Amino acid sequence: MPIFILILVSAIVLIAGLSVFFLRYLTEGRRLRAARAVIVLFDVLGVGAMLFLFASHRTEGWAGMLALPIFLGCVAQIIALLLTMLAVLVRAAVRRMRGVPYSPARRRVLKCAALYPAAGALLGSYGAFIERTAAVRHDYRIPVRNLPPEAEGLVIAQISDVHLGAFFSVEEFDALLTETAAGGADLLAVTGDLFDAEHLNEAAAAVLEAHAEDFPRGIWYCIGNHEYFRRNALPIVTQMARRGRVHVLLNAAERVPGCGALYLAGTDYPFARGDAFYTEKAEFFAAAMEDVPVHAVTVLLAHHPEFIDDAAADGRVPLTLTGHTHGSQFGILGQPLFPVFKYTRGMVRIGENYGYVHTGNGSWFPLRIGCPPETAYFRLERGDV
Repeated sequence: MPIFILILVSAIVLIAGLSVFFLRYLTEGRRLRAARAVIVLFDVLGVGAMLFLFASHRTEGWAGMLALPIFLGCVAQIIALLLTMLAVLVRAAVRRMRGVPYSPARRRVLKCAALYPAAGALLGSYGAFIERTAAVRHDYRIPVRNLPPEAEGLVIAQISDVHLGAFFSVEEFDALLTETAAGGADLLAVTGDLFDAEHLNEAAAAVLEAHAEDFPRGIWYCIGNHEYFRRNALPIVTQMARRGRVHVLLNAAERVPGCGALYLAGTDYPFARGDAFYTEKAEFFAAAMEDVPVHAVTVLLAHHPEFIDDAAADGRVPLTLTGHTHGSQFGILGQPLFPVFKYTRGMVRIGENYGYVHTGNGSWFPLRIGCPPETAYFRLERGDV
């Protein structure tokens, strides 16, 4: 988290500096000075507010309401900056090609770029109020060598990173589960970062358990990193495991009822850093697979996407379902705009093994552009890969 905060603050400082510089292409005189003062004030207050939000892991109540305008303003500022920079570069290139000498007066050509902040605000509003809630469905067929006949055609639905709180209510979670079950899923996999608001966690657990009978092969759940950030989340998960209506997989595996030798395994979230991360991850994976028979077929649930590598190396895990990255929440043509993880979004294939990185159903910061929330469905089929 400290590294992430450092990167975040550095990025905002850079954006603020570039914005102050490029504002001279949009306006001048007293309005220029006023605009620069507003940007500096907004970014200083925004940095302070976001440092508090990230450090305290708060996204609920007034903290969530504070986060929305901050992120929306930052995105609008970035979009306006990029459009202005592009216009300046294009104008400079055209002037160079035509051999037109530089003149300070020609800077006024970009006065029409005063529309860029409006364009940034519009695109940011689209990401905050439209795409963030416009979920899509993705369907995949997964060929599995030696799939038990009883598991032929099993449909696994995956949801992930709901992040209950200011931007995802219990009522929306209930509707998501209803819609997912109606989509034809036999089994529901929830890959972490569900319980993220202390005042909503108990109600969310009750809603999840209430939908258990909607999925013939059950609801299966592994925890994410945010479950550790909420004081009541892990006790609620423990109670849910004891009641048994939801299969809680914490470095453990269980056979799927009625599906022969098909197992679901789930891992804990590895918080270690550096080389210790890979050691801890390997230990968690080994513990999750300890009770799985050698001849069995296993689907792995893991919050962190790098468990895809462990599963591929094992040989018993043809499909790994993960989350955590939110697909970066910004994308272009189906690809993540910020691929900061080894696996950030979508399907990964390693030999005969498949891994999937879910884009998430919720949002910890309330904007999505080119990366809508999703529900993914995986149909297991017998056959060679």
